[in-house]
Amino acid sequence: MASLSPVGDPFDALGDPNRRAIVEMLGSGGGDGRSVREIADALPISRPAVSRHLRLLKDAGLVVEQAQGTRRIYRLHDEGVEAVHRYLAQVWGTAAARFRLAAENIEQLGEQP
Repeated sequence: MASLSPVGDPFDALGDPNRRAIVEMLGSGGGDGRSVREIADALPISRPAVSRHLRLLKDAGLVVEQAQGTRRIYRLHDEGVEAVHRYLAQVWGTAAARFRLAAENIEQLGEQP
């Protein structure tokens, strides 16, 4: 599989609950991947809708597809998911550190006579 350069925003792609459900489903599959039909059978949406959601996730760099005969098998794209993880760790890591400092300062103020 070639490295993909995403054209869409992964956070926009993850803004839809059906797309989040697809990402969660692919993440829990042990890396085996799933076909459009398998995904559609597990969700309350049509196969054409699943295909549209997968295209958006692919454009955002979150999933990759592989042809297996006439089927397309979708898996999470490790690099795309890791990029989202790094971004969230950077943003929330800083926020968590600030929150800890604020909590410690409030705690120290409460202990003074």
